[in-house]
Amino acid sequence: MDLILTPFRYEFFTRAILVGMMAGLLCGVMGVYITTRRMSYIAHGLSHAILGGAVLSYVLGLNFYIGSGIWGFFAALLIQYLTGNKVYSDAAIGIVTTASFALGVAIISTYRKFSQNFEAALFGNVLGVSPTDLWVVTGVTIILLGLVFCFYRPLLFWSFDREVAQVHGVPVLAMDTLFALMLATLLVATLNILGVTLIISAVVIPASIARLLSNHFGYMMIISGALGAAISFVGIYLSYHFDIASGASVVLLSTLIFSGVLLWTRFQRRQKRQIPSIH
Repeated sequence: MDLILTPFRYEFFTRAILVGMMAGLLCGVMGVYITTRRMSYIAHGLSHAILGGAVLSYVLGLNFYIGSGIWGFFAALLIQYLTGNKVYSDAAIGIVTTASFALGVAIISTYRKFSQNFEAALFGNVLGVSPTDLWVVTGVTIILLGLVFCFYRPLLFWSFDREVAQVHGVPVLAMDTLFALMLATLLVATLNILGVTLIISAVVIPASIARLLSNHFGYMMIISGALGAAISFVGIYLSYHFDIASGASVVLLSTLIFSGVLLWTRFQRRQKRQIPSIH
């Protein structure tokens, strides 16, 4: 029992668990919208675009969240603007995100005095989160979950069919902008936890597991959010005992669970097909 409870005696570990679970919950809930709308590419691209803002914030001495947040909002709105001006969405994402990422790389190549805090934006460092990070993630979690609750039905229509949503009076352009800003906020708030390279898995994998387990959108959100929080808790806990990177531990665990659920659901479907129907 002593071995099990030992990590919780450290303040940094307790803080990491709280931040990781909130980030997992938030990524899981938002991930259902993202996978349903097939927006995984924009989420992946926007996380790389925010790197440019993170680098620029560091060089200019700005607060990470303020600088990266402004940059993330600008990148998200620019993608929406280009998409509305006869530029295909995947092309708009490619233009904005690669240009922003290239700017970050260019600054890194000329300004070589980066601290460990900046490296967390690339690879994640949940065990090194500060009390400020905890408050930021808590605030973002409350705000974004509140927006999901308030705009649940419009976002639900918007997720499945933009044309049908528009017919039913849903302002799809406003929903595009709202969700793009919500996504940018999510990515900025969780960047220090999982990093640019791993954050997309926290968004996509729990939602994909939930989709295997249920076809009901509301249930998918509950399952995905609960899975995201639980996987983060267990992944961070295991990373402490096995002395591996916490972000990698969370991602590997979620991938293992996804693989197990995929095999189980395929086995279940095969079993149903083999049962002869009784007339």
